Amino acid sequence: MPWLALIRPGDWLTLLAGIGLVGISIPVFWQGGLADRAIIRQEGQIFAEIDLRSRKQLEVPGPLGTTLIAIEPGRARVVSDPGPRQYCVRQGWLMRPGEIAICAPNRVSLQISGRTRIYDSISY
Repeated sequence: MPWLALIRPGDWLTLLAGIGLVGISIPVFWQGGLADRAIIRQEGQIFAEIDLRSRKQLEVPGPLGTTLIAIEPGRARVVSDPGPRQYCVRQGWLMRPGEIAICAPNRVSLQISGRTRIYDSISY
């Protein structure tokens, strides 16, 4: 590779600094900010808005029964739901702003929000 002879020590330093800067900036810009609260809705209305620095478990009543939601520092999840397919339970831990778990049969949803709004290809 004849082009390697053209690269000087300062060029290597600049290249490594650029790679390091990109590596550090990916988590900051990819996430869209940090999550700071969980919004729980029941039948389209806000049931509770909880700070994600706390540790709680909530029981949210719905038409089919009770949905159990766990809140831990920096994350939240639906632990159990009386719905037949358990899609919202399978979502697992939600940690980034904009993530949502919807328990449609029981009309309960859990959404993570932060200071910045996250947009996806559907909500442009």
